[in-house]
Amino acid sequence: MRTCCFSRVLLWSCIFHAIQTTPSPKRTNKHSQGERITGMSEHDGKTLHRAKRGWMWNQFFLLEEYTGPDTQYVGKLHTDQDKGDGNLKYILTGDGAGSLFVIDENTGDIHAAKKLDREEKSLYVLRAKAIDRKTGRQVEPESEFIIKIHDINDNEPKFTKDVYTATVPEMSAVGTSVLRVTATDADDANYGNSAKVVYSILQGQPYFSVDPETGIIRTALPDMSRENREQYQVVIQAKDMGGQMGGLSGTTTVNITLTDVNDNPPRFPQSTYQFSSPESAQPGTPLGRIKANDPDLGENAETEYSISSGDGSDMFDIITDKDTQEGIITVKKHLDFENNMLYTLKVEATNTHPDPRFLQLGPFKDTALVKISVEDTDEPPVFSRPWYLMEVDEDAKEGSIIGHVVAQDPDRANNPIKYSVDRHTDLDRIFNIYSGNGSLFISKPLDREETPWHNITVIATEINNPKQSSQIPVFIRILDINDHAPEFAKYYETFVCENAKAGQLIQTVSAVDKDEPARGHRFFFEVVPESVAQPNFSIVDNKDNTAGILTRRNGYSRSKASTYLLPIIIFDNDYPIQSSTGTLTIRVCACDSRGNMQSCSAEALFLPAGLSTGALVAILLCIIILLVLVVLFTALKKQRKKEPLIISKDDVRDNVVTYNDEGGGEEDTQAFDIGTLRNPEAREESKMRRDVIPEPIFQIRRTAPLWENIDVQDFIHRRLKENDSDPAAPPYDSLATYAYEGNDSIANSLSSLESLTTEANQDYDYLSDWGPRFKKLADMYGGEDSDRDL
Repeated sequence: MRTCCFSRVLLWSCIFHAIQTTPSPKRTNKHSQGERITGMSEHDGKTLHRAKRGWMWNQFFLLEEYTGPDTQYVGKLHTDQDKGDGNLKYILTGDGAGSLFVIDENTGDIHAAKKLDREEKSLYVLRAKAIDRKTGRQVEPESEFIIKIHDINDNEPKFTKDVYTATVPEMSAVGTSVLRVTATDADDANYGNSAKVVYSILQGQPYFSVDPETGIIRTALPDMSRENREQYQVVIQAKDMGGQMGGLSGTTTVNITLTDVNDNPPRFPQSTYQFSSPESAQPGTPLGRIKANDPDLGENAETEYSISSGDGSDMFDIITDKDTQEGIITVKKHLDFENNMLYTLKVEATNTHPDPRFLQLGPFKDTALVKISVEDTDEPPVFSRPWYLMEVDEDAKEGSIIGHVVAQDPDRANNPIKYSVDRHTDLDRIFNIYSGNGSLFISKPLDREETPWHNITVIATEINNPKQSSQIPVFIRILDINDHAPEFAKYYETFVCENAKAGQLIQTVSAVDKDEPARGHRFFFEVVPESVAQPNFSIVDNKDNTAGILTRRNGYSRSKASTYLLPIIIFDNDYPIQSSTGTLTIRVCACDSRGNMQSCSAEALFLPAGLSTGALVAILLCIIILLVLVVLFTALKKQRKKEPLIISKDDVRDNVVTYNDEGGGEEDTQAFDIGTLRNPEAREESKMRRDVIPEPIFQIRRTAPLWENIDVQDFIHRRLKENDSDPAAPPYDSLATYAYEGNDSIANSLSSLESLTTEANQDYDYLSDWGPRFKKLADMYGGEDSDRDL
């Protein structure tokens, strides 16, 4: 036990149970020299002498996690002024005072009231003092000391994660670093081996190993293949006390996944593939899929397909489906069963991202044979050309053949073909075709100036199978024939001044022609031979399809001739030569000194000087208004209708006259005498129409009398024919009724009035069974029987 002395009067004794006390550095305070302080020391009875007064405190250690039956004793405070009479009181303050550390105020003994944990707090600073109970005065100044908690191995190592996840490429070399795990120990690393951690592997051998000091996990086997095994679970242990027996330990799990590398080439599962295609398959039509298997993943399994050789390399193509890594075989060109029925292709599958580290394993590609058989189908006719161009002169005669189209059945059957023109492309039916040989001919006259091109469609159809047909465009160019004469380009308003001089140019004329000669237009102008001797005007051909009109004398007079007519012959240079005569009207006008026209009307010479232009316009308007009124009056008078003699709601203006006279039946011989019909001589004279006022415009033609005893039906037919051919008949329809019923029926009369069955033989009781609708009829007939029975 070591005693700590603090002052001239106070002696602190800190006694620790089973713990050696470590003295602290010495601190001094200024006191009077020669003072004598006594206390307990290692040598009982010795007196300690100090040269001057000073403070001294110690650093003490206390075991953590004390589990003894009593409280843990820390030490004892004592002063030489304590006479043991209980007048002094010891007080402890600072970290944990009163809760963790308690002091006996009478004896100064300090105890730890609770179990301490160094990992929670490793250092406590306390202050102690002694006071007089009576006066409350400190007998010594307050002194400070430190208590350190001594560590024991009570914490196991703990990893930073419960579960680690790591990846490493497959086929990695031995010793390739995978992951570093870290475990920490809460114990004091500066005291013993409580916090010294050593790593070891409990699960995952022989594939992986761990560095005992750093915790780095490495591969332990070469050429680990992901395709064989992808997932590994490794258990790592961390143990303190340097891994010695009795140390505490903790574990963690590491899930290691082997990532893929391109270490496998693609391989076809079979060496030969069979496909078929109809010969009618269009380019781009897929025929089938092939796939080379690659156990790698992602871009390491990406495969590119190509056709390396074969007789069908020009007819077929193969494309790669990036989603499924399959090769799709498609048609590249049109197939022909009659030309080739079987094709062979050599298809190659190659990795697009080979790994140079594994090229020594072999070529990263594979090949397979693909055989494609072509199936025969009934194909439509095929024309010898994709389109036809034909030319024909516009003066070609109807029925002239302008060209031929040729089509044939590509099938082996070589079915006969018929030709026709699609009328939607030839609505005017100008062209036609011989269905047997495909010769196109003209059906109507042609006119290049109206339509220079005709675009029609010809259809070729198999006779045995009309569903098989094909179309071809035919372009027909109409060649020009010189069939139009040239004419003036426009209407020319030509005038000559009264004061014109001889040889003066008064007009330049040009011509146009609807034809289009290959060498271009060339027109010539001449005066009509009868007018060559005309002394008034002459014409000069400018050799550029124009001509100039020149005067031949000096001065012209409107009073003598206000207008001159100059006929000009225009002809072209094509074959056959076409010409026309155009007449140029030349007016004589008054002009100023510069040749500007002022007036061309001859009447202007005789108009009074005071009559203005406005007055002339007003007079002209009045004349026009009067003419319009006369025309309107005449039109209204002509459109006035004649009043009919019969004005009735039954008059429908179709000459049907209704008398509302009901006949008297078959026995009424007074209403109508049919004998009149049988006696044409006795019929009345033709009567005028009664619905309009008769006008003696047409002379009624009397017909010759008919022979006696003519049949009524023949009579009606003859009269009908006469009315149809009568030029004096009204210009609108009329209805003539003869009331002729025709010959007797072979079925005799259907009327019950003439039935041979007597009334006594009739039984009308069945009318009662027909329901309430026939009740009245049943009562009428049934009632009569009842009356007779009575």
